Amino acid sequence: MNTVRALVSVISFDLAEYTADVDGVGTLRLLDAVKTCGLTGNVRFYQASTSELFGKVQEIPQKETTPFYPRSPYGAAKLYAYWIVVNFREAYNLFAVNGILFNHESPRRGANFVTRKISRSVAKIHLGQLDCFSLGNLDSKRDWGHAKDYVEPAVVKLRPRDGRRAGKGFAPPLCAP
Repeated sequence: MNTVRALVSVISFDLAEYTADVDGVGTLRLLDAVKTCGLTGNVRFYQASTSELFGKVQEIPQKETTPFYPRSPYGAAKLYAYWIVVNFREAYNLFAVNGILFNHESPRRGANFVTRKISRSVAKIHLGQLDCFSLGNLDSKRDWGHAKDYVEPAVVKLRPRDGRRAGKGFAPPLCAP
């Protein structure tokens, strides 16, 4: 299960090459290792993609047929990862799937993610270490979930079964073939 995310989208503009190397080419390296080691018949590969693939949203809500239009180096790198998974699945008959994950949170999130930024800032205000804090666009709308709600469908996708789609109706993640 490849769940690598090098950086948040905004920072990926400052470190675009690093982002491409980790989030895009890193996936290729993993897949190539599976192939080179002769493990294509023994490995089930899950690539955690991102709603950042959609970037400049072409329709609301997004679905499996929504066109990709990434707007950051992170989104573009993940788009490469998405398609290299499809390529290896088709070229080498590797069991490899993509899951397009929307925003998700857990206590392990870094301080640069919004819920951690809020909770850490409130704690600092309470301790008298901070007077106030600011957030970005308060009018933005994002689908949201807990990290465990994304892991369960990922595990389902990796089990032997007839279909290749998993999901919970309207709730994320949107899982692609």
